[in-house]
Amino acid sequence: MGRLQDKVAFITGGASGMGEMMVKQFVAEGAKVIAADINEAALEEKWGGQDQILIVKLNVTEDNEWKDAMKKAVDHFGKLDILINNAGISTEKAVDQITIEDWRKLSDINSFGTFLGMKHAAGYMSEAKKGAIVNISSYTALIGMGLNPYSASKGAVRAISKAAAAEYGKDGIRVNTVFPGVIETPMTQALEESKELLGMLIKMTPLERLGKPEDVGNAVVFLASDEASYITGAELVIDGGYSAR
Repeated sequence: MGRLQDKVAFITGGASGMGEMMVKQFVAEGAKVIAADINEAALEEKWGGQDQILIVKLNVTEDNEWKDAMKKAVDHFGKLDILINNAGISTEKAVDQITIEDWRKLSDINSFGTFLGMKHAAGYMSEAKKGAIVNISSYTALIGMGLNPYSASKGAVRAISKAAAAEYGKDGIRVNTVFPGVIETPMTQALEESKELLGMLIKMTPLERLGKPEDVGNAVVFLASDEASYITGAELVIDGGYSAR
C-alpha cells in the first residue's frame, strides 16, 4: 500500500473493465485519480462522491476534449504525474469483412486517442521534469492474431510508445507499454460466451486460464510507480504465456 502516495493519475476507460480495476488499485495505493470515460453515467455510478476521484467525461478521439480534461485535472489536483491510456474497442472482423468506417473508428480510439493523451500530458509533465505514461496495447500487436485492424491499431500504440520514450526521456518522462492477452472484461464477454473458443484459448495458454483485470492493473501500478524509475520504452506482455508458444 502507498506505492502511489500523493501521485495524480489520469486513467482513460475508467468506467469498466481493466480501467475500472486500475482506478480501484491506484486509489488503494494512495493516488488521486481522474477517471475518464465517454460513459459519464457509468462513471457517476462507479465513482461519484469520492474525494480521491475526479470524474471526467472524455471522447479520446477529440483533441479539444483532451485539452479541457487535462486542464480540469490539473486545476482540481494541482498537478499530473501519471497517464494511463487504457480506453479501447475491439473487433473480430477479418480484413475482407471490415468496413472503412470500422477501421477508422478502431484507429481513432485505440491509436489516435493514445497519441492525443500523450500530446496533452507531455506539456504538464515536461514542465515538472517528471512523469509516467503507460499505454495499453495488446498481445495481438506482437503475434498478428486474426490479421485484423484491431492488431494494426494496437501495433500503432506499440510504435508510438517507443518513439515517445526516446523523445521524452530527457524531460524525465517515462513511457512504457503493456500487452494484455484475453482478459475477463465486458469487452471480451461475447468471446467468453463461446465455450468452444474459450476452451481453445485456455488450452493454448501455458498458464491455462484467462487473465483478470487485476493482473494487468498490478503491472500498470508498478510501471507508474517510482519503483520503475529507470524503466522506459519497455514492453510488458501479460497473456499467461500465450505469445511465448
